[in-house]
Amino acid sequence: MPATATLGRTSPLYQRVIPAMEWPVFAGDVDAILTLKRRRNAVSLAPNCMTSEVFHRVSDIVGDSPALAREATTVDAEVIVLAGVNFTAETAKLLNPAKTVLIPDTRAGCSLAASITARDCGR
Repeated sequence: MPATATLGRTSPLYQRVIPAMEWPVFAGDVDAILTLKRRRNAVSLAPNCMTSEVFHRVSDIVGDSPALAREATTVDAEVIVLAGVNFTAETAKLLNPAKTVLIPDTRAGCSLAASITARDCGR
């Protein structure tokens, strides 16, 4: 359970998106992520499929995967954290070669992308 100060500092973040009774579970992690982003000059991008605490409370830019890769080119931050699928992070890095692009889970995949084959594309 996070300290009372952490709960107080982060409670405005949950508002109507995350039920108040669930916020103590996320408050410590959200607070730590926001602090680390400030310290490392980082920006966080998240796709529409992320959980509420990531999508609404940690991410600076949200949207679908192609839009996130494009939006990554507009940020001033030195570090881009792409909380999404690996191919979006790879695309963001290609579009931002001078920036550090991180992906929290290198195993993150997309069921839609995994289900298509070259044959489905007419090849």
